[in-house]
Amino acid sequence: MNPEKRALHFIEAVDRSKSVIVRGIEMLVAGIDIGAATAKTVIMGNGEILGYAIRPTGHNVKLATNRVTEEALDNAKLSTSIDNLNYIVSTGYARGSVDFANKTVTEIICHAKGAHFVIPSTRFVIDMGGQDSKAIEVDREGNITNFIMNDKCAAGTGRFLEVMANVLEVESVAEMGQLALQSEEPCSISSTCTVFAETEVVVLRAEGKDRKDLIAGVHKAVSARVAAMASTLTITPDAVFTGGVAKNIGVKKFLEEEIGMELLVPDEPQIIGALGAALLAQTELIK
Repeated sequence: MNPEKRALHFIEAVDRSKSVIVRGIEMLVAGIDIGAATAKTVIMGNGEILGYAIRPTGHNVKLATNRVTEEALDNAKLSTSIDNLNYIVSTGYARGSVDFANKTVTEIICHAKGAHFVIPSTRFVIDMGGQDSKAIEVDREGNITNFIMNDKCAAGTGRFLEVMANVLEVESVAEMGQLALQSEEPCSISSTCTVFAETEVVVLRAEGKDRKDLIAGVHKAVSARVAAMASTLTITPDAVFTGGVAKNIGVKKFLEEEIGMELLVPDEPQIIGALGAALLAQTELIK
């Protein structure tokens, strides 16, 4: 929305506990996070989450972007279109492909802002997505003070778990997490490369190792790799676990053991990046 149009609505905005209250107009904004595996959109209005949607990114990124945003608007029960959104911020690896976004922002900033919004005591964020993992130090205002990211190797990502789920004939990554917790003697998976780890699991399976122990070993391996990355920073409570992998209870348990600290998981950890983008859109709109 341009300044002249904004002025006509006599916008009066105040910051109250990090939520923006607007009188005279309903600020409709969207945050869109286009990841390698999934596309997410969060719709906000008057400082509140009105709706969100998650869908596979697929091969057509622009189509996924449009559909996930339309679904989010439908879930928010808003009889409006993308064209009527006041401001849109895109993030994620394919953020530049969202041609109707007003601004693009790195996912590191968005995850920090989103986690701090849902859990104001957040001081550290571990995010595990489909193709990368991140560790972020956050201050009291939700700003980044330091971070590290692994986007070169799949061994600390959701993709690693998907590959192993296929090898071990488990229907879903979520089911793998439940099976991992049933193991009494997790196998040791020493390879840090996804390809070599897959071969190692195949060999151990041929040796007759229990499937639950193999699955637990896989979870311990991926958790150890992410913990090693995160430990290069200062891990301070409250630590928040975000991303699609945060839904896996096995990874959460083993990661907590590795870092020696409880991890808080938002109700929907997969939309935190999109939420952060929506919060930034809200800020941009009232400038």
